[in-house]
Amino acid sequence: MLDHLIRRATVVDGTGGPAYPADVGIRGGRIVVIAEPGTVTEEAVTSEDADGLVLAPGFVDPHTHYDAQLFWDPYATPSMNHGVTTVAGGNCGFTLAPLHPDRPEDADYTRRMMSRVEGMALAALEEGVDWTWSTFREYLDALEGRIAVNAGFMVGHCALRRHVMGADAVGGQPTPAQLDAMLALFHDAMDAGAWGLSTTQSATHSDGDGEPVASRHARPEELLALSRAVGEHEGTQLEAIVAGCLDQFSDEEIDLLVDMTAAAGRPLNWNVLTIDAAVPDRVPRQLIPSERARAAGGRIVALTMPILTPMNMSLGTFCALNLIPGWGEILALPVPERIERLRDPATRAEMLRRADSKEAGVFRRLANFGRYVIGDTYSAANEGLSGRVVNDIAAERGQDPFHCLVEICAADDLRTVLWPMPTDNDPDSWALRQRTWEHEDVMLGGSDAGAHLDRMCGAPYTTRFLGDCLRGRKLLPLPTAVRMLTDDPARLFGLRERGRIEEGFHADLVLFDPERIDAGPATLVHDLPGDSPRLDSKAIGIVSVRVNGVETLRDDKVTGAVPGTVLRSGRDTRTVSTA
Repeated sequence: MLDHLIRRATVVDGTGGPAYPADVGIRGGRIVVIAEPGTVTEEAVTSEDADGLVLAPGFVDPHTHYDAQLFWDPYATPSMNHGVTTVAGGNCGFTLAPLHPDRPEDADYTRRMMSRVEGMALAALEEGVDWTWSTFREYLDALEGRIAVNAGFMVGHCALRRHVMGADAVGGQPTPAQLDAMLALFHDAMDAGAWGLSTTQSATHSDGDGEPVASRHARPEELLALSRAVGEHEGTQLEAIVAGCLDQFSDEEIDLLVDMTAAAGRPLNWNVLTIDAAVPDRVPRQLIPSERARAAGGRIVALTMPILTPMNMSLGTFCALNLIPGWGEILALPVPERIERLRDPATRAEMLRRADSKEAGVFRRLANFGRYVIGDTYSAANEGLSGRVVNDIAAERGQDPFHCLVEICAADDLRTVLWPMPTDNDPDSWALRQRTWEHEDVMLGGSDAGAHLDRMCGAPYTTRFLGDCLRGRKLLPLPTAVRMLTDDPARLFGLRERGRIEEGFHADLVLFDPERIDAGPATLVHDLPGDSPRLDSKAIGIVSVRVNGVETLRDDKVTGAVPGTVLRSGRDTRTVSTA
């Protein structure tokens, strides 16, 4: 007897092939029958009529930070709401394990680092996670049996360094004995099922003390030693972030990425390729590592988002504005002093000069303050400004846009929420995206779901992208779009029997209405431990989500079931060839 039968669905199977009508039967967590509608005679415990609905493989998000959130939210919301059934965590060099058993202060350091660098609420990290593990295996075991999605995790380089070197991990270099200890610790994590190594060399990544995170101090020989260790395990990967990921790689960064993937003999992915027709030389430059890696026996994959993900800003709390050269020092001042400095015309002029300089790189796009939209406000003086564009307000007041924005924020004691309008929403940029997606080493993803919770909401990229393909710009046919969200990332990670609707595959499935599939606007909710805020987005048109055959979501409401698997390298992944 079947556990469940889905009748008369329009199957888009993840291969990129044409859609077709079928009945799909599930038993024991697997797809066991795919047949023409009306021809399945085996009885089923439950069934449903999916006429007019699309049945696709569950979506695979290749870049998330759900490492902590899964402890208080086993449903990985809102990703699961938007059809995601498998998430890759432990990215950017940051993981919650291993932790040194004799240094309880390391957990506090990790919490503060994650709060600063990944925008996770400190209260949520303190109240929502029990922090009882030491080894990476113990961390994975703590999640086993209690999550609704499938989840695999890289090992964060920062955690490895901190465990072995203690406080010297920031600023120091490992002795030969310490490097050996780091490698032994890493092999132990890989034996436990870690997917591989993640690391960061990005200048934007600082710890809770404002210092460069531990992996930023690693020299190439350390990174290559760890990369070679990755290659000694079945079904493993590399993920790396360098400063040039945000704009354009330096020659040295290209050399490093190519050397790492060649040393491991494993794919390396990086996040995130920003596509903007106003910067035509960026995409060719960012794909040079992929070309060189192929020649060197490796593979480098660039992740890119298929939607524009708005990120809000604030002059009151840490955000991307702090990363503009020269701005961090001013925006770190106590609020009264910060307001005084921001109101000084000479200070504003210098800030604008630095924001428009070449050294600002990709952050230059944040400096067009006239195109900011005012979000939440908190004072009587700002009543009625929410939703308005700064340019219009500035014209009414006879001020330049940055001065106008500063005065609005000052009236709220800098609590005002600011939404910059995208600069790359033009037809040429979308045409460039469409062409770039065709590259063999470009993959959709990079949501950062689970991180920057009150600043951005990238999790809905799946439903918004499909809605755009079906009813918006229609840049891709539906079968191609589904393949890029399912089979492509599943193949990159070597996931065994996932990413397609195929007999014998795990029944990770999403059923949706093609006439409605979309994502609602991002709204601020206070549902994290400690009443901390985050941005959420409702899924539109998602009828059902199944993970390993068990329904986890119906009409945007979680069922309470937790059938997800902690995916472990080797057992649940196979080695992906870089040839």
